[in-house]
Amino acid sequence: MNGLLPKINDNLYIQVSSGDASESEAEYRSRIAELEEDAFLIEIPIQESSGRLKRLNMGDELSVYYLTEGGIKNYFYSHVLGFKEDVIRMVRIRKPSPDSIVKIQRRSYLRVNAELELAAKTKSGRRFLVRTEDVGGGGASFLTDPGVALQVGDQLECWVLLAFRNGNIDHAAFDAEVVRMKTLESGRTLAMLKFSRISDGERQKIIRYCFERQFDFRNR
Repeated sequence: MNGLLPKINDNLYIQVSSGDASESEAEYRSRIAELEEDAFLIEIPIQESSGRLKRLNMGDELSVYYLTEGGIKNYFYSHVLGFKEDVIRMVRIRKPSPDSIVKIQRRSYLRVNAELELAAKTKSGRRFLVRTEDVGGGGASFLTDPGVALQVGDQLECWVLLAFRNGNIDHAAFDAEVVRMKTLESGRTLAMLKFSRISDGERQKIIRYCFERQFDFRNR
């Protein structure tokens, strides 16, 4: 099973759980310098866009991913166990168990069942508020509002409200196309959306939300 875990010299991409929304969105890169039985020793993480080093503290909660062949992102949770002073200062973080790692392929995004508030606006300017059935990095579905007639091919401007584990509430904005309409036994209609325009940052927020949900389901 150890083939799944990252190795010495592999890069890790890290987000630090923080009450400050902009801080918990920031992504840092680090490198595994040494392996211990239950921990990775990593270099001080750096934010590539600004060159800023991230000072970590004992107990900081981290959301981490590393890349494997084909651009697959392997996500896991970890926390800071301590530090090691050597030629360079290293941070000791908890090594995950291989079965807690969630793989997300770039093409097929993780989807999770989630009731999230979704506000949408049609091309004609009609606005409505619904709750999602599921959401993922590539799209979402929701039970339609009986007062708003939708059909396949309709374009919507959407905002979805995301509540993260650390208590932060954020929203992600995107444009989407209705790709399928399905009538349920209850008589309600389910609309399935595919994102037609979404920035990487907004998509990352949704993927992070899905990853947290997946992780919560798994640890119940």
